[in-house]
Amino acid sequence: MSTNYRVAVRALCDFTAREGDLDHRFTPAPSAQEGMEGHTLVASRRGADYIAELPLSGRYEQLTVTGRADGFDPVNHRLEEIKTHRGSVERMADNQRALHWAQVKVYGALLCAERGLESITVTLVYLEIASGKETLLTHDATADELQAFFVEQCQRFLAWAQQEADHRQRRDGALCNLRFPHATFRPGQRELAEDVYKAASTGRCLLAQAPTGIGKTLATLFPMLSAMPRQQLDRIAFLTMKTPGRRLALDALATLRMGDKDETLPLRVLELVAREKACEYPDRACHGESCPLAAGFYDRLPTARQAAVEQGWLDRQALREVALAHDVCPYYLGQELARWADVIVGDVNHWFDSHALLHGLAQANEWRAGVLVDEAHNLVERARGMYSAELDQQRLNRLRRVAPSPLSGPLGRLARQWQAVIKAAGLEAAGDKGPPGYALLETLPDKLVGAVQQVGAAITDYLGEHPDQASLELQELLFEALAFCRLAERFGEHSLCDLTRHGRGRAVLGLRNLIPADFLAARFNAAHSVVLFSATLNPAHYYRDLLGLPENTPWREVVSPFSACQLEVRIRSDISTRFRDREASIEPMVATIAQQYQRRPGHYLAFFSSFAYLEAAITRFREAHPDVPVFSQTRGMPEAQRDAFLARFSPGGRGIGFAVLGGAFAEGIDLPGDRLIGAFIATLGLPPFNAFNEALKARLSARFGQGDDYTYQIPGMIKVVQAAGRVIRSPEDEGVVVLMDDRFAQPKVRALLPSWWQLGSHSSY
Repeated sequence: MSTNYRVAVRALCDFTAREGDLDHRFTPAPSAQEGMEGHTLVASRRGADYIAELPLSGRYEQLTVTGRADGFDPVNHRLEEIKTHRGSVERMADNQRALHWAQVKVYGALLCAERGLESITVTLVYLEIASGKETLLTHDATADELQAFFVEQCQRFLAWAQQEADHRQRRDGALCNLRFPHATFRPGQRELAEDVYKAASTGRCLLAQAPTGIGKTLATLFPMLSAMPRQQLDRIAFLTMKTPGRRLALDALATLRMGDKDETLPLRVLELVAREKACEYPDRACHGESCPLAAGFYDRLPTARQAAVEQGWLDRQALREVALAHDVCPYYLGQELARWADVIVGDVNHWFDSHALLHGLAQANEWRAGVLVDEAHNLVERARGMYSAELDQQRLNRLRRVAPSPLSGPLGRLARQWQAVIKAAGLEAAGDKGPPGYALLETLPDKLVGAVQQVGAAITDYLGEHPDQASLELQELLFEALAFCRLAERFGEHSLCDLTRHGRGRAVLGLRNLIPADFLAARFNAAHSVVLFSATLNPAHYYRDLLGLPENTPWREVVSPFSACQLEVRIRSDISTRFRDREASIEPMVATIAQQYQRRPGHYLAFFSSFAYLEAAITRFREAHPDVPVFSQTRGMPEAQRDAFLARFSPGGRGIGFAVLGGAFAEGIDLPGDRLIGAFIATLGLPPFNAFNEALKARLSARFGQGDDYTYQIPGMIKVVQAAGRVIRSPEDEGVVVLMDDRFAQPKVRALLPSWWQLGSHSSY
């Protein structure tokens, strides 16, 4: 090999020792926490000389192999690989057992070489979590035998390692000479690119507020790619909140890959999509006996993987074509290729979720990763969802009626604890005839949580003995229980527990994350650099506090390429949209919208705080101005209808679309030119005043001293600015934004509006 290459023992064996079918039939497996506890338990049963987590490394030619052996008994020369499991160990698949033997033999070879041992006993320790029983499989091996096995695995991997090392060398060489793909930068684009490059070069995080229209996607990808060879970055992840963001990233990467000499940049790009969108046979189970793309998956994976990396460009369609050409599953081929791609484009959950694929790979392989987060103003709410969980009483009741008899006891105990919690919260009759009842619980209901844990253990044990009985209902309750219990174990001031009763047998117990910082801080630290960018990242302290960004994270604002003369911004300070004033506000708002339309006919969007408010306004508008074309967003609008709504905004057309602030049409849509020439915003976007938000306010006030701002003011104004941002999409656009609420004139609120806006009238229209 011309270039050194480094690989972890697990990655090496994954590559060389897997064979047979892909099989994702449900099998009860210990959680990561249970796995760690199991390793600790086994170590505690060994002698005083036992060495746990023994680091080992070795070389074959230019290939360096590293890892940590689970345990070594130096007295008896016994090396152990510990695997926790549930149910009968005999049910473990042969290919999985082969992988385990490969791992312990490689560790054995490394240990013998390091300590000069002539022989050793390699042992697989299978620990059954529920019973604590150990099953030991042992093999007495000579150092020569283990070394031969190690060499065999290395040789199998060697051609791939050579290819990967050569690819890395070509990639980094090309990136050192990467040129911006256009003759000039757009206004503001160079400044953003410079800030991103500095962040990558110094290994820091960055908050970058940059307006729409400057080309943020290209201005973040280009400098991060330029920094890649200089900072020895292994991977770049471009993460988005919605599918359109992925498309923009792929378009920018396609432009960069072409270069300026008609030579394709040697850069592997992979788009990760959700399983349900990638599955070719959604009506079939994910195993070789059901799905033809799962049968023999690992046998065909090497050729599919090779074909994929040779192609290099692997968006959703290209990946599918490669997968089907080799009769393998597109989704799981994508999961495999995440290990070998240079740039991965996907959803934010791939790095920030508790089971994030890319974060897990980065940790396992010790990657230096550069992470770009688009539309990052959404990350607070997205992360809160990632670290929240619910228990549904209805699901429990449905399962009780059909559950096998061994589960009736644990399910019955859980049902009784449900009723006890409902009674203690004073919600016994709530929701039966009136609105749902809601209560914040001061502490976790420990007895109910204990009952949930027992149900989870009982279902797991049952399915371990009866894998053919893994019904969808049982699995759903198990996953719900496990997720709830995992978060319950980490319950603290970052979350709260609430109970909602919609009627008899229809209660929901929630663990709601309020401060994602306590979960996300480690994710930022795990990356070399994270750049969060959006048109609305103001104020900086809101994001630093709630996301858990490092204290030295700078905030940068890119000067807008738009001039104040492009956007007329007016405030109707004689209108109040407070709840008590809603009815009185409709007439002047309808008059304002009509007057502006008559002044300059064209396409407009009018945003309201709720569907009820919207419906009242559009009804009155139709009565007063039947000649003006209007159309409306509706509750639960399916995708086809959303597309039809946007299609109304055709070039040269006219009409007013009524929509809800914070909904599908308030951000992430692009209607340039005369497709949209103005917006009316009839609200500050404040979250509703209720018990949950007041509890959130109290918690944020106690932690940060910013309860009202962090709960109501800032989230509301983010929605306002995002909605207003639909109007000006390019340097050529012109339009108007009318803010219809007296509170927009308050200095504190105006400070949260874009600095380039020049606010007009604060009085009547």
